[in-house]
Amino acid sequence: MFVLGIDPGLTRCGYGAVLRERTARQGGGLRAVAAGVLTTPADAPLPARLAELQTGLRRLLAELKPDAVAVERVFFQSNVRTAMSVGQASGIALAEAWAAGCVVAEYTPSQVKSAVTGDGSADKGQVQRMVQAILALPTLPAPADAADALALAICHHAVAPLRVRVEEAVR
Repeated sequence: MFVLGIDPGLTRCGYGAVLRERTARQGGGLRAVAAGVLTTPADAPLPARLAELQTGLRRLLAELKPDAVAVERVFFQSNVRTAMSVGQASGIALAEAWAAGCVVAEYTPSQVKSAVTGDGSADKGQVQRMVQAILALPTLPAPADAADALALAICHHAVAPLRVRVEEAVR
């Protein structure tokens, strides 16, 4: 399975793509395929920034062709302006992933931290170190937005098999 993680943001939208490689080991290993940040200029009008982000995400989805997209769910923000812009970026990511035919999942930050580190309250440094270890990266993944997006993809790899079994049981 090939998963694209998206850490939504209007100014900085992190992305990280993780592939499960089939190996002799049961289940295979995870490998980072791409990671980075899509940016929009803070001084541009909101509609222009949203359109630029949409174009960037559409291009990324067309280039990478992931099976699934995992997006960080806006769970809580103390700053209303930040929450609105993250929500708008998240909506674009969800819609573009769906339109591209991907399985779409959302995870809260604590779900991602728990899946990657075993601790839902882990700090960013702990998450980065575990992402580095899980993906056997030579250095810590950076910037933080890209590291968070890789963590989202890892989380989906960990949770997706259970989600499928639950959905099948419900049917």
